[in-house]
Amino acid sequence: MQQIGKFQLLRVIGRGASGTVYLALDTFSGNEVALKVLDASLVTSSGRERINSMQFMNEASLAGKLSHPHIAAILEASVSEDSGYIALEYVPGGDLSQYTLPGQLLSPDDAIQVAFKACGALDYAFREGIVHRDIKPANILVVSGTNIKVADFGAAYQFRVPEARIANIGSPAYMSPEQIRGEPLGQYSDMFSLGAVLYQLFSGQRPFVASKVEALLAKIVSEQPVAPSSLRPEVGANIDEIVLKMIAKAPQERYPSWAELALDFAKAGRLSVYQRAIQDSEKFIALKKVQLLDHLDDAEIWELVHAGRWSRLPPRTAIVREGGSGASLYFIGSGRVKVTKQGRLLNVLNGGECVGEMAYVKEGASTRQATVETMEDVLLVEFERHSVEAVSLRCRYQLCLALMHSLVDRLSLADERVIRAG
Repeated sequence: MQQIGKFQLLRVIGRGASGTVYLALDTFSGNEVALKVLDASLVTSSGRERINSMQFMNEASLAGKLSHPHIAAILEASVSEDSGYIALEYVPGGDLSQYTLPGQLLSPDDAIQVAFKACGALDYAFREGIVHRDIKPANILVVSGTNIKVADFGAAYQFRVPEARIANIGSPAYMSPEQIRGEPLGQYSDMFSLGAVLYQLFSGQRPFVASKVEALLAKIVSEQPVAPSSLRPEVGANIDEIVLKMIAKAPQERYPSWAELALDFAKAGRLSVYQRAIQDSEKFIALKKVQLLDHLDDAEIWELVHAGRWSRLPPRTAIVREGGSGASLYFIGSGRVKVTKQGRLLNVLNGGECVGEMAYVKEGASTRQATVETMEDVLLVEFERHSVEAVSLRCRYQLCLALMHSLVDRLSLADERVIRAG
């Protein structure tokens, strides 16, 4: 069986302009990776082939620099004068192309969740100094369900790196007007491209279609597409408004930031017929509002989103009972709960506050000192120790630090009450 360095090649899973992609085994870690191997003939070539080689090198330069739950990790790279490879996170679920044809479309609600996560990934990339420049269905990989990872940063423009730009690249059907005109690119170009992808996800058709590339590019620059709901009636008018704003001709007519765009998608998701389901976008927004977690970045918030067990609870539901055992930590996403001890009211907690931090920090099952009961409909997330241990070390550190601060604040408050009572 063929081997490149520590990687044992298992089978071919794709071929691209710059080389061959293999499913490979990292013999050191035992993990499967996607290994992109450079076609050696491109190194000394010119013209389009030379651009393909430059894209390979561009992607290789990003190894270890992008860490986000919705970006396929570029694990490592090795490039010499006549050869090279890039080890990428292996995502087995295919890409979004499989969900762009009539009869195979995602539900509008699921497409909204894909959109929300892609917005977060591209916002993170932009804040790291990167414009992707080649957003299309084939470059958004599917982990499972609505969990996606943006991939293939070979065309990326690293606007903080001198002379890092590669001209004349991208996929025509998803290019922004300013990309076609060769103008300077920012986050709004990726926003347009993602809008074109989402138009296809929601409607089953591309927003711009032509038999020749020249005609296609002319339509992108000057033609206004019909609303997605006119092609698929179950798509709501709120989605029409969001997607058409994303693919507005002028960058300043699009959303001013990825955060505002993501928030509109989250609002649209809450208006769906599945409003009782707890969507990932709602979970993310709930944790972002927790003041204790202010020091966690978006990637770490996403880690906690997936690590927690989420539920909606009706009024008068006990979360923990006095005298019971347990060591779980809880955050209140929304709603109010009351804390009582021997029937006496101790406190009322609102969305964004936590419960059970003392038992969690202590480790091991602990006797609960009070009863916590919902006063109205509550969105709740429960963290068990084993699930938190699976997140990154920095995320765990920031969470533990936040809990220590919470304990100090509550102990100080208790001391004040004792002093006043005395």
